[in-house]
Amino acid sequence: MKKSGAAILLAGAVHALLANAAPAAALAHGDPVRGEAVYARCLACHAFAYDRTGPRHCGLFGRRAGSEQGFAYSDAMRRSNLVWDARTLDRFLANPLKTVPGTAMGYAGIADRQERADLIAYLKRINDSAACRGQRRPPSAASSPLPPPASP
Repeated sequence: MKKSGAAILLAGAVHALLANAAPAAALAHGDPVRGEAVYARCLACHAFAYDRTGPRHCGLFGRRAGSEQGFAYSDAMRRSNLVWDARTLDRFLANPLKTVPGTAMGYAGIADRQERADLIAYLKRINDSAACRGQRRPPSAASSPLPPPASP
């Protein structure tokens, strides 16, 4: 009797954990066109091809947080052990200060799940584009999210 009671409790606990984890694991489908509009909010601090107040976003996917060479990250970000992918970005963008306590990114986050999914889809599309592939050195500071066209 004790064994079956313990097994039922264990099964119930596992079920509760899985039920609570499922919504967080399921990401909304993002629209990169709508995500571009969401990214406009990021332009105050970020660009794709070069560092600004925040680090560049080219090469973001698969990069360890706090590892972009030449950018002065907070100790919290360098020690976060996050690797940027859709799930870690979704969690961080929802609440940066909760995900990485002590981060220098003072943005409150994006509460709307669909807006986060759209932004992540846009970030992914640009990261997969020719504009980002091979981009390593920042051009001079400018306000455009992509590097300026080359001079003839």
